[in-house]
Amino acid sequence: MGKKRSFILFILDTILINISYILSLYIRFEGDIVGTQFLEYFTKYKEHFIYITVIKLVIFLYFKLYKSVWKYASIEELINIVVASIVSNAAILSYMFIMQSNLPRSIYILATLLDMVLIGGIRFSSRAVNSIGGGILNRDNQKKIMIIGGGDAGAMVIREYKNHTQLNSKPVAIIDDSEKKQGQMINGVQVVGKRIDIPTVAEKLKIDEIIIAMPSASKKEIRDIVEISKTTKAKLKIVPGMFELIDGKVSIKNIREVDIEDLLGREEIKTDLKEISSYITNKTVLVTGGGGSIGSELCRQIANFSPKKLVILDIYENNAYDIQNELLRKHKDLNLRTVIASIRDKDRIVELMNNEKPQVVFHAAAHKHVPLMEDSPKEAIKNNVFGTLNLAQAADKAGVDKFVMISTDKAVNPTNIMGASKRMCEMIIQSMNSVSKTDFVAVRFGNVLGSNGSVIPLFKKQIAEGGPVTVTHKDVIRYFMTIPEAVQLVIQAGAMANGGEIFILDMGEPVRIIDLAKDLIRLSGFEPDVDIPIVITGLRPGEKLFEELLLDEEGLSATKHDKIFIGKPTFTDYKLLLRLLESANRIIKIGTDEDIKNYVKTIVPNYRENNEENHNDDKKLAKSEI
Repeated sequence: MGKKRSFILFILDTILINISYILSLYIRFEGDIVGTQFLEYFTKYKEHFIYITVIKLVIFLYFKLYKSVWKYASIEELINIVVASIVSNAAILSYMFIMQSNLPRSIYILATLLDMVLIGGIRFSSRAVNSIGGGILNRDNQKKIMIIGGGDAGAMVIREYKNHTQLNSKPVAIIDDSEKKQGQMINGVQVVGKRIDIPTVAEKLKIDEIIIAMPSASKKEIRDIVEISKTTKAKLKIVPGMFELIDGKVSIKNIREVDIEDLLGREEIKTDLKEISSYITNKTVLVTGGGGSIGSELCRQIANFSPKKLVILDIYENNAYDIQNELLRKHKDLNLRTVIASIRDKDRIVELMNNEKPQVVFHAAAHKHVPLMEDSPKEAIKNNVFGTLNLAQAADKAGVDKFVMISTDKAVNPTNIMGASKRMCEMIIQSMNSVSKTDFVAVRFGNVLGSNGSVIPLFKKQIAEGGPVTVTHKDVIRYFMTIPEAVQLVIQAGAMANGGEIFILDMGEPVRIIDLAKDLIRLSGFEPDVDIPIVITGLRPGEKLFEELLLDEEGLSATKHDKIFIGKPTFTDYKLLLRLLESANRIIKIGTDEDIKNYVKTIVPNYRENNEENHNDDKKLAKSEI
């Protein structure tokens, strides 16, 4: 259909080009079509009309006048028509001068003006018909939209809805806190109040949908607007932040439901791009667990820094395949290798390190699900601890420059084997750093929004199924950050690493999980405990009421980045750790699950399994945090 429409326009232009010159002659000689002068210049025109037509069509093609979807035509298309008309008539003037068959100069000026009217008119008539038709059709049944934000994004949203009349939606009001904008018209829609007026305006105009069009707004502003908008019956949507928009332009497909990430995410993180580039650009980078939530985002962001080579290591082929395809689609020139292997396989890891010779390693591969690891503690130690040991030793021998391990807040005063295993990984990293030229560091942070198996996807699934939403305890609190911002800080921490540090990320304010559940239910259009029940199920084995990011003995030092801190090393005896791990390996082979848990307590003295007394202690501490 698009090619057919372009061909029709091409034929129409061929006709209109000649009409504009004939009309120019007619106007220039005041309609005297039998006069000597008219006939003289008309004869000259006839001799060259084929060349004139070809010159104009070629220039029109150059200015892409046959590429645009004209029912969505904007000022950019109008400018193209104006410039194409001027350039093409200037080219014809030059051609006629060379051929010594010139027309009066006024003819070229008139032809330029007529081109703008005729060539432009035939194109913009499509938009006019679309706009008028859309205004007439289904006027009574149109969805009424309120736009929050009278800036560029709000203006673009209004224009998009006017262009997409098939959506049967009409922006009828704009809300903006700027005093200067009150009463102003933006693309035909009036600014009718400030955010405090949202409920009143929504009720008065019977608003069906509210769209927050403030891509640069702070998270606090978004939370305030969402809170106010909850009092209306309107559905709530949002234009995402600028980093999610292509070229900063808003289209209908960008507009989405307000998600919990919009409320919990923090302000944009500032990173030192030059510092990051210095240790990633033109370097070979290995990412273990590269198909997982954190690992895949590491790969995405690393690819933006043009590494010499990116090596993805993962045991799960489907995850690795997905991120491999995504990266190759987005980065055509990326030198990428995907390796399917287990970090438990020491010989394979040594072979990989020797063959690829990475300069930087990001270690994100791990078993992380607390309840599953409580039932399989040996697997937690084999994969997390000995997998990390294999990687660290192989990295040391291969001469890796930097080794950055992803840790967790569950490693602090652990109450589960997964957290204890990650604390042992931190001990490996710190002790390896004391005997190696490689800079070994760990980065510790809390929960990330939307990761596989995290609470938010679980809640969303439960809400979609009609409930109930299950919360383990009414006082459980957790720290959250989005996956992209966590990874940004991990990469930045790697740039600052000197070796031996445990970097601790500022996770912002803790969130009560039951409040998170209620917010998600409301964002889904339901009322907590009315439409969707919330059920308290009790703490799971190994679960804490709240997580900590710092051991008492670690202390905390600031860095030049306001969201990254350093805990001082607390374990650096590599030989002692090896002896302890040898004993752990023997117990895994011949002992029971309880044997390995008890032995881990000798390596990680602050590891205590959950019991009612611990719950009570946690509860007191959690209440003091809130």
